[in-house]
Amino acid sequence: MAVAAAAPAQAQVAQPPGAIKNMELVGNLPEAANATAINFMTYGKKDRGHGRFDWLWDWFGKPKDKGKTVMLVTGRFGLKTYDLSDPAKPKFLDEITSEQLRLPGDPPYSPSNPTSTFWQNEDMDVDDKRKLALLSRDPRAFRGSTTRSPGDSDPNGATNIAGVYVVDAKNPADLKLLSFKELPTGHTTSCVNDCEWLWTGGPAPTTKQEQGGWLGGRPIIATDLRDPKNPVSYPQKPVDLFRQDGVTAYAHDVDVDELGVAWVAGLGGTRGYWTDGIHWDPVQRGFRRATPVDPVPYAGGGLSPQTTSEKFNPGVSQLSPLPDGNAGGWMHNSWRPIGLSAPLTDWRYIKGELLLGTEEWFGAGANACREEGKFTISSLKGSYNGEGWRSTPEKPFRMEAVGSWAPADNEGTVYNLGSCSAHYFDVDGSIVTYGWYGQGTRILDISNPAKPIQIAYFRPDGGNVWASYNEGGYIYTADAARGVDILKLKKGARASAASAKEVNAPKMSKAQVDYLKNVAAKQWVADPSTGGLCLLPVF
Repeated sequence: MAVAAAAPAQAQVAQPPGAIKNMELVGNLPEAANATAINFMTYGKKDRGHGRFDWLWDWFGKPKDKGKTVMLVTGRFGLKTYDLSDPAKPKFLDEITSEQLRLPGDPPYSPSNPTSTFWQNEDMDVDDKRKLALLSRDPRAFRGSTTRSPGDSDPNGATNIAGVYVVDAKNPADLKLLSFKELPTGHTTSCVNDCEWLWTGGPAPTTKQEQGGWLGGRPIIATDLRDPKNPVSYPQKPVDLFRQDGVTAYAHDVDVDELGVAWVAGLGGTRGYWTDGIHWDPVQRGFRRATPVDPVPYAGGGLSPQTTSEKFNPGVSQLSPLPDGNAGGWMHNSWRPIGLSAPLTDWRYIKGELLLGTEEWFGAGANACREEGKFTISSLKGSYNGEGWRSTPEKPFRMEAVGSWAPADNEGTVYNLGSCSAHYFDVDGSIVTYGWYGQGTRILDISNPAKPIQIAYFRPDGGNVWASYNEGGYIYTADAARGVDILKLKKGARASAASAKEVNAPKMSKAQVDYLKNVAAKQWVADPSTGGLCLLPVF
């Protein structure tokens, strides 16, 4: 993939203080502060986004009939839509507010109750054909908790309800809330089977689920979305059990590759499943039909302790007594490149043999972003015969680490701050656009899987990036403090990629260090019920 060219001539936007190299700020949406995720949909001019026939105009329409791109931004505020006809200057269209997402019994927002808002939906998925946006409600929304269940007496007056909202975005300037489906979990919701089904993952369970045998966290819950006004869930048929050396542990997020394999990242590693069609089941040793509630194992398993927190936190997960063990790594999200959209520099990418993955783990002291919380490229070789499903503490299976990257040492890491971990990334060919919390947005070139290199970075003072996305030659960030920054790569990024020469960030500024210390002390803390995974607001 060719790195995007320099930004076209336009009015210069003042660059913020901080560490910036081979990137420039071209716009900002401050009203989107506390954003957690972004996604995009394309609307045809003729049908104006009326459902399943958009692709006809996208594929066969004349250039004048081709549609516009709309950006959807989610966060504590709810959901906002923007017209990207001018990508550097998004035009606000509409919103579903947090107040509109408040369920009966949820405590209202007030200055004295600032955390009583929607939460968290940190990997928002969309159905671009039917023009639906899926908002995953975490049980910690509206002052809720992972230590109490719906119906329990709650000191915050919270309902502790999790689930998924379905939003009709056929007209992005007139969003409509179609339905809400309560689920046992709701941290992330992802489309499978062309978005006719959903897989939802979430935070560590209550003690009631420990009694049910889910000793290390919730598995995936499937929902039939063929009727978006009346979703049907299957909590009694959970998916991705026994993921951590035989223990059912926290299944965090799902990413579906271009062949339709659904990769589930979580505590214990990343495993892929077929959810449709007839496939060989390496566990049952026979061909069978895959469905979203009875998927067929494909490949994957635990990650190497050499690049994950298992090195310092061995053992399987348990709810009591804590702490959890991080056998296989605390994997957060993943992506398997395959085919011609993969980097063309290594046949293993093209054949789909390499798996990209984030471990979110804030670590302790000198381990942060050096030994833990890294980006890892793993080999799927040796995992196609059900090894990841047969793994046990006595005979663990781990994928081989091919390469890894983290902003340690020369990247200005401050080791006494809990703000350095890999988080969400976006992949475009050999370019990975990456959110690293207080370390900002990092652009990596993974042409050589054994040695990913950084070719650009944007770490503004006062920033806290949850995710960064490469869309149409622009980069959009979900920043908890700054809102959405709109960035453009400069020519130097292309030169760095072509020469395979890494660029390194300077020592973190005092202003950013002070900001992150304040964040750690007053605004965000790691949730102990999830083993420190995923920050929680406390302001």
